[in-house]
Amino acid sequence: MAENGTNGNDQVTEDGAAPQVQMKVLGQYVRDLSFENVMAQKGAGGDVQPDVSVQVNLDARKRQIEGQYEVMIKLNVESKAKESGDVLFVLEIEYAGIFQIDGVPEDRMHPFLLIECPRMLFPFLRRIVSDVTRDGGFPPLNMDNIDFVQIYRNEMARQQALQAAAKDAPKADA
Repeated sequence: MAENGTNGNDQVTEDGAAPQVQMKVLGQYVRDLSFENVMAQKGAGGDVQPDVSVQVNLDARKRQIEGQYEVMIKLNVESKAKESGDVLFVLEIEYAGIFQIDGVPEDRMHPFLLIECPRMLFPFLRRIVSDVTRDGGFPPLNMDNIDFVQIYRNEMARQQALQAAAKDAPKADA
């Protein structure tokens, strides 16, 4: 009886279909959290219109167990008073998840880890950010959705530009 491409390295199953992608969230946790209420430390108070900036960084690494990956979202949130520019609070958080991923071709794993996995983690991270800012004495910060596809594209474009610049840079003679 003949089989169609089932040696484990092929990307086709017996019936000719692509393999089924399976992703399980095995765990998620706060790896690091820091909240600094600068406004309270200065003794300032009152109603202040905030201007909030959010920086997002992503990281992923393979674990020693086959098919398991750790994916981390790092947020740096800074809130400043619109009028004075004084810092109101600073929130830094690293939120990670452990994923079991099967059926994703190796050449597609990098974007999968940095797009799909953060999408799964983000609602939980958003809740933590909201709770921490509220518990820190501010209105809860309800973050907008993050476009992880665009973040991935921007990072790939940045890396390509760096590689092109390195290739074009004059080489020093030894």
